[in-house]
Amino acid sequence: MKILVAEDELTFRHMLKTFLGKWGFEVLVARDGQEAWDLLQKEDRPRLAVLDWMMPKMDGVEICRALRQTKSDRYTYLLLLTSRDQKRDVVHGFEAGADDYLVKPFDPHELKARIHAGERIVQLQDTLLQTQEALREQATHDPLTGLLNRRACLDSLLAELNRARRDGKPVSIAMADIDHFKTVNDDHGHLAGDEVLREVARRMQKSLRDYDIIGRVGGEEFLLVFPECNVEEGVKLAERISTAVSSEVVNIKNRSLTMSISIGVAVATDPAPGDMEALLGAADDALYRAKSAGRNRVEFSTQLRRPPSE
Repeated sequence: MKILVAEDELTFRHMLKTFLGKWGFEVLVARDGQEAWDLLQKEDRPRLAVLDWMMPKMDGVEICRALRQTKSDRYTYLLLLTSRDQKRDVVHGFEAGADDYLVKPFDPHELKARIHAGERIVQLQDTLLQTQEALREQATHDPLTGLLNRRACLDSLLAELNRARRDGKPVSIAMADIDHFKTVNDDHGHLAGDEVLREVARRMQKSLRDYDIIGRVGGEEFLLVFPECNVEEGVKLAERISTAVSSEVVNIKNRSLTMSISIGVAVATDPAPGDMEALLGAADDALYRAKSAGRNRVEFSTQLRRPPSE
């Protein structure tokens, strides 16, 4: 783990670097407060820092206060090194955001114990963040395909419509449904059906632009959002996705299955508040027409089913 040593006195700086290096840390050295602050602003900044209280340009307390005012998910544990041992000074350091302090001249064993305590706290915080991210992933993503789940996809669509309304841009969406998917389950079993769902989802996602949105909103139904696309551009994207799905067979249980999707596209050229349901309804209508016309095709609608004005 990286650790920052910010100390303007050569003797203490050398002593700290020697001890910390011996204990297995990657030591970064700053000779004044400004140099320390610059190192703490980097993307790969150290997660532990030993800061001398009194330094040129920027003292340790100033660094603590400034760092705690910045917004970051990655916590940096701060230990103040000081010759001050008055209670009011200690309180002042903690109020500025220091996690611990050590009085000069320090005992190496005490320094080691305090540094390792800080290391445990940083590691615990990283574990908590990883757990939080895993829970967020579970709450917003479909566990089978890894795509957004229905709720998260609809939330993303609503956010995109709001953004498009502010910017005066169109939004196209597509409802896609795997053709004859029930036959796959009936003839080959649900495990094979799961594999088809994963592979079709992968092919669709791979065909999208970086900023497009895709989610699984039903058993074999998917919702795609194409920001800043008119209906012609939306249809072109949908056709590209359709081709990507059907161009190669899906190999399941030593069998090769040819899969296809039907897609309904709808566009909101000038999104208004409350347009999401109307847009989804129009895409559903277009999807129904695609299935009725023989499947494996793209149909579109430019008419939103808005409720009548009161």
